[in-house]
Amino acid sequence: MSYCFNIAICLILVILQTTVIPNLSLPGRFYDLLIPFIVYLGLSRPVREGLLFVCFLGFIMDNLSGSPFGLYLTSYFWLFSGVKGITQLLQVRKRVFVITFIVASGVLAENLIFLSSFAIFSPEQQLGGDAFKIVAVQVMWALLTGAVLLIIFRKTHSWLDAGFRALYARQSD
Repeated sequence: MSYCFNIAICLILVILQTTVIPNLSLPGRFYDLLIPFIVYLGLSRPVREGLLFVCFLGFIMDNLSGSPFGLYLTSYFWLFSGVKGITQLLQVRKRVFVITFIVASGVLAENLIFLSSFAIFSPEQQLGGDAFKIVAVQVMWALLTGAVLLIIFRKTHSWLDAGFRALYARQSD
C-alpha cells in the first residue's frame, strides 16, 4: 500500500509542478513541490523505500527539465540524506517549526546546488540580481506551505493505510 501511495503522490506532484504551477499567477516563483515529499520520505519512510523514490523522482525530473542530467537526482539525494541525518540527531516527527525549517532549508539547498552548477557549467554568464530575489521568494513560499504539505502527506498516508487494513480485515473474515 505504501508503494502505491508514494507512486500516486509522485505522479500527482510531477504533473502539478510541470503543468499546473507554471500557469498560475502566483507572486514570485513557486518552489519545487517535490522537496516536501522528499522530506516526508526522509522523516517517515525507511531508507530502502525512500531512496527508491528519491532516485525515481530525480530521474524523472532530470528527464523533464532542461538542466544538466543528474542535477535533480543529486539535489534530491543530498536532501534525503540530510533529512535522515537530522532525524538521527533530533526528534522532529511532531514539531511543526522544525519541519518548516527543514523544508525551507531544503529549498535553499536545492537552489544553491542549481546556482553553483550553472556557475560551473557556464562561467561566462553572470548570475542576475533576480536570482537571489527568486531564491528568497521560494524560501518564503516554503516557510508558508512546506509543513502543511508534509502534514497532508502524513495524514493521507495514515488514513489510506487504516482504510486498506480495515478492508483486508473484512475480506479475511
